[in-house]
Amino acid sequence: MNMLYMVCGLLVALGVLVTFHEFGHFWVARRCGVKVLRFSVGFGTPLVRWSDRHGTEFVIAAIPLGGYVKMLDERETDAQIAAEDLPFTFNRKPVLQRIAIVSAGPIANFLLAIFFFWILAMMGGQQVRPVIGAVEPQSLAAQAGLTAGQEIIAVDGEKTTGWSGIGLQLVRRLGESGQVAVQVLEPGSSTESTYQVQLQDWLKGAEEPDPIGALGIRPWRPVLEPVLATLDPEGPAQAAGLKVGDRLVSLDGAPLSDWQQLVDGVRPRAGQRVMLVVQRDGQSVDVPVTLAAKGKDKAHAGYLGAGVQGGEWPADMLREVRFGPLESVSEALKRTWTMSLLTLDSLKKMLFGELSVKNLSGPITIAKVAGASAQSGVGDFLNFLAYLSISLGVLNLLPIPVLDGGHLLFYLIEWVRGRPVSERVQGWGMQIGISLVVGVMLLALVNDLSRF
Repeated sequence: MNMLYMVCGLLVALGVLVTFHEFGHFWVARRCGVKVLRFSVGFGTPLVRWSDRHGTEFVIAAIPLGGYVKMLDERETDAQIAAEDLPFTFNRKPVLQRIAIVSAGPIANFLLAIFFFWILAMMGGQQVRPVIGAVEPQSLAAQAGLTAGQEIIAVDGEKTTGWSGIGLQLVRRLGESGQVAVQVLEPGSSTESTYQVQLQDWLKGAEEPDPIGALGIRPWRPVLEPVLATLDPEGPAQAAGLKVGDRLVSLDGAPLSDWQQLVDGVRPRAGQRVMLVVQRDGQSVDVPVTLAAKGKDKAHAGYLGAGVQGGEWPADMLREVRFGPLESVSEALKRTWTMSLLTLDSLKKMLFGELSVKNLSGPITIAKVAGASAQSGVGDFLNFLAYLSISLGVLNLLPIPVLDGGHLLFYLIEWVRGRPVSERVQGWGMQIGISLVVGVMLLALVNDLSRF
């Protein structure tokens, strides 16, 4: 079932985003009087094809990893173009029209993201109040003076309504040095205080950064009784003979009254043998377990392979966040702008080594996230589509030949100089661009395989 969600989620995501991107090029090209020969979603062997009254062939092809709009262009055909068709060729259009046609694809992706965020803002949803449950001793948060019970209301001056917003603000500071301003409501009062968290090359090069956890902050959550509700069929707990319904009493002699205590005890013991005491049918049973390890290198952690049922959230810890139709427009524009800047900033940090290139993701990771978000519900899937659409728009605007941004660069130079860039220079640029794009794609695929 998970594989079905992954495949369907990926196909729907790429189908929607690619179609909308290419439709941007297509729609503006038609308005500029350019003859469009083919509108293809996917590459390779056509599965479905039809033509309209303008002679444009529409194709759905076998490989759904992109698409293209083929326009009439003297530079891309060996055949002689009829004289009556020359005014409809792309290359003979004024440079500003060519700029508009090329930029229309990425702009369409940003518009699609705004639309999705607008729907999500009106749909609204329940969020957990970002109350600090605990602060790790000697952590960055502890050094700044943050304590349990405080509710975080803003990070670096940006108001937040939940942990996802806090995480997003902290992601923007990855690899940086300086201070993060954390504004909180003090426990049991309406007093607001601001604490400065000092960063130094914060999480620079981290492969799987956990910004909130890295500060030493643990979100508040309901107490979870350490009673096993699920077991990984191939995990250490199942292999050791633990059963659903077992109540965990102690770990290596340390009493357990909350599931988090077990998590904290297991995490640093990857690959080690531990002694669990469980209560089963009114009797205490000693169960030795050899923990597995999850993650790799410095990120590896102990793994038991068991889970508990979620606890009930108190009503006062939940809040409903929803916007009206007009407010949602502003919220959608703000979220699209924020995510676009974050994407650009992350690319810059990868380029300068402040953020690990291991964070690049390819089609396998995209498929996994697409499947997980589709299973979670319409809201999560729309949110995923919006983020992916922004990424597609930003990446296509990078000034790399082969991408839309590379073509824009050549046309902007032509607009300033009054004459086009020589075909020789454009050819060199295309070769460099292809090498860069293929290299990045291979790196992303290697990252995917290592995660898999």
